Amino acid sequence: MAEISLDQVENRVDITDVVCPVTFVKAKVALEELDPGDLIAVHMNDGEPVQNVPRSIKEEGHQILKLVDNQDGTYDLIVRKGEEE
Repeated sequence: MAEISLDQVENRVDITDVVCPVTFVKAKVALEELDPGDLIAVHMNDGEPVQNVPRSIKEEGHQILKLVDNQDGTYDLIVRKGEEE
């Protein structure tokens, strides 16, 4: 599989303006609006969001494709939405 990059991801959600646990809630709501297999980039701050959001998204059945360190205290998490239950 080819390496995925941020410019290939049309759907984006910025959760840098909220704190845990709202970070995951905001990401989850954005994922719910997508079709299974769609990609989304979740822009988040370092710290608790980077530790908790990827784990929680994976537990929801979605696939973590890449975590990009933007070298400015933020990260972009590229996620493929899982199948509906």
